[in-house]
Amino acid sequence: MTMKVEDIKAYHAHLYYDDQEGRAFAQQIAQQLSSLFDVTIGRFHEKKVGPHPMWSVQIAFTADIFEKVIPWLMINRGDLDVLFHPLSGDELYDHTQGASWLGKSHELDIRQFLPKI
Repeated sequence: MTMKVEDIKAYHAHLYYDDQEGRAFAQQIAQQLSSLFDVTIGRFHEKKVGPHPMWSVQIAFTADIFEKVIPWLMINRGDLDVLFHPLSGDELYDHTQGASWLGKSHELDIRQFLPKI
């Protein structure tokens, strides 16, 4: 895949948690992010959703604030693990080669992104 940085217009960050305490902290982080930056907060899931191996919430944001959102998460994420990835139009790439982690990385279930035979 040939891609240029300027081709990436948006990103997702997924905050991972595994209990109600973690969810409450993720809600605080999401609320703070929302008050500071133009981000879109998704649903707070208490189950595995899509490729994500644990409970999570998605934060969507545009490329022009990446340099603010990701450093803010680096400093303020506490014990939450965070997956962030581009929205390139190639879900497999986005969730593998294009993905980065803050905290521990987790194995994603990427089967839904593999070519159907």
